[in-house]
Amino acid sequence: MSEFQPITSLDGLVQAALDLGRSGDMPKVAIARSAEGFVLRAGIEAYERGVAEPILVGDMEETKRIADERGLDISPFRQVHAADDGAAVFEAVRLFREGEAQLIMKGLVPTATLLKAVLNKETGVPHGGRILSHLAVFESPVDGRLMIMTDPGVNIAPSLQRKVEILRNALDVARMLGMEGPRAAILAATEKINYPAMPATLDGDILTKMARQGQFGDARVLGPLSLDLAVSRKVAATKRFDSPVAGNADILVTPNIEAGNVLYKSLSTLCGCVMAAVVVGSRVPVVVPSRGDSDASKFHSIALASVLSRRSRS
Repeated sequence: MSEFQPITSLDGLVQAALDLGRSGDMPKVAIARSAEGFVLRAGIEAYERGVAEPILVGDMEETKRIADERGLDISPFRQVHAADDGAAVFEAVRLFREGEAQLIMKGLVPTATLLKAVLNKETGVPHGGRILSHLAVFESPVDGRLMIMTDPGVNIAPSLQRKVEILRNALDVARMLGMEGPRAAILAATEKINYPAMPATLDGDILTKMARQGQFGDARVLGPLSLDLAVSRKVAATKRFDSPVAGNADILVTPNIEAGNVLYKSLSTLCGCVMAAVVVGSRVPVVVPSRGDSDASKFHSIALASVLSRRSRS
């Protein structure tokens, strides 16, 4: 049985974050670099709604100019001047390491620059040898269940071993969301093994066998699975595919970044899903919003990071 209260919707996710704030434990999020309008809006909304308090890191003269142009009041927030990308990410990570911030958020810096600072062996964030991976939590457009998909933004063409770590990261998040016996679908174009033409099908089969040997705890893992088989009970019944994962997947593991990115943007753009997305694998969940993400997605991403930060410490 999970030690955490289950979160079954994005509203529930926000409520869990609000409960932390009301208990006097509102986390602080270091934003590197802060001279970006959409990031400032997200940080201010998170603060006004009681989810997280921003610490602005970057060129403060430029940050104030951007804020003034957009009518945003940043006077309540701590401001740490950093002249360039390198200094900004260093300061954001330092704030976390020294306990002054509990979250890190990407501002006007490349994602790779920020994650490189997080992974720095001397000045970065401990990660116990785990890899970093990107995941998103969303409500299924099929049946409204809370689901996780990974990896749309960090690992380009993951090997089998990297997929093991990507899956483990996602399972950690699922358990912190209170999912009992999380069900993971290893996605491919078909449920049949077709190697070497489709290497992802063999990876899915191997991960399934690893799960049966108990290497992922209580998780139920099945692959390879096509997307429709993973998320639609109707399709699973039509194809007479009998499995607790088919049609009921909690986690969708994509074969590579191209498939992951297409799925992510299909859900957000075509289906209108709010995507709460973070980079996990180190001791700090990192919020890495895209400019194309909706304001709701950016806010919910901070809420997700807030909940994961507190529950991982517990």
